[in-house]
Amino acid sequence: MSLLEVSGLSKTYTTRFGGAKVEALKSVTFSVESGEYVAVMGESGSGKTTLLNLLAALDRPTGGTVLLGGQNLAEIPEERAAAFRRDHLGFVFQDFSLLDTFSLEDNILLPLVLQGKSRCEMKSRLVPLADRLGISGLLKKYPYEVSGGQKQRAAVARALITRPQVLFADEPTGALDSGSTEELLRLFGTVNGAGQTIVMVTHSVRAASCAGRVLFLRDGAV
Repeated sequence: MSLLEVSGLSKTYTTRFGGAKVEALKSVTFSVESGEYVAVMGESGSGKTTLLNLLAALDRPTGGTVLLGGQNLAEIPEERAAAFRRDHLGFVFQDFSLLDTFSLEDNILLPLVLQGKSRCEMKSRLVPLADRLGISGLLKKYPYEVSGGQKQRAAVARALITRPQVLFADEPTGALDSGSTEELLRLFGTVNGAGQTIVMVTHSVRAASCAGRVLFLRDGAV
């Protein structure tokens, strides 16, 4: 069985006051194997963000199913959805989404704090991960004290420290210069080589070329 199975997925939005209906996704079907690195490409308005929101249990489909490890994400109660995402999914965003009043270390450890992990376990996970991502010497610094590429490495560490089933990346190179982009793409390759499943939404042909498989969305369909 595939790790992530998407079958007949559709999403329709109704405009304000119940006017016209917009079909953002149309019967999308694909699967992602454990350890695979998949990029999703498409023009603005193609449905990439809608698809990512459904895959990450941030929204509910109009039709079809998303199964993660055999579990139907639409069946997760609303009150448990946030905890499910925290425990099973990792997220890397274009804008880093780091808290400026937290050090990089505290930003990275925040998901484990929310899980109620012991300080000992948090350290045991942080030290090797920070070393692998090349940010061991930056952990006491704050986001405004480091470069964009270093911020994104910290964001990747935060996403990976919970040992997620899937790492979702939403335009992860969008705010980076060319040098930092290449560093991040090499990092994703290393992380994927260690067995991490990655699904990345991107406009960048360069970023998509590093994935093992590319899905193209157009007008809400693969």
